[in-house]
Amino acid sequence: MLPAPLERLVEELQRLPSVGPKTAQRLAFYILSSPQKQAEALAQALIDVKTKLTSCEVCGNISDGPVCAICSDARRDRKLLCVVPTVKELLAIERTFVYKGLYHVLGGLISPLDGIGPDEIGLDSLKERLQTADVEELIIATNSTVAGEATVLYITKMLEGTDLRITRLATGLPVGGDIEYADENTLGRALSGRMAVTANSAF
Repeated sequence: MLPAPLERLVEELQRLPSVGPKTAQRLAFYILSSPQKQAEALAQALIDVKTKLTSCEVCGNISDGPVCAICSDARRDRKLLCVVPTVKELLAIERTFVYKGLYHVLGGLISPLDGIGPDEIGLDSLKERLQTADVEELIIATNSTVAGEATVLYITKMLEGTDLRITRLATGLPVGGDIEYADENTLGRALSGRMAVTANSAF
């Protein structure tokens, strides 16, 4: 039987994704045997992530200030806006070094079966942003899943009748695959070969 503090650490570590009992115990013993300063640095990093980070007021990206580094970068192409479900997809696209525009993080996808409708994700803020921003092309970067396709369809119908060019990621991403797990070359090709989307061709 483990001492109470160590047992608690193991229990908390098991809450992390893909961390089972054995892995949690191994990590707990590593932390126990590590120098005091290293353990304190880890603890402080965890606290800082929860207390010092917020969502960008413009795009919804993770930020340590009101506006994230991408939105405040004057070198980014403000005529391009890429819509992503979460920050994980944003980071995956950034790793390709292909895309130089701005982003809009929805915070999820439309999924009626899960009780997630248009009002539960950032579609209203996207529409408001497009009314004031000088965007010429909207790139929809969602996974090729039912929820991803439903979100694409809703966005294209929402923006029907506007002069905005709407495109989405093209070849290179497998149907049913996740953008987050695609390698940089595959994702780069998908960005370079993006195609136009209409309400009738969203599926």
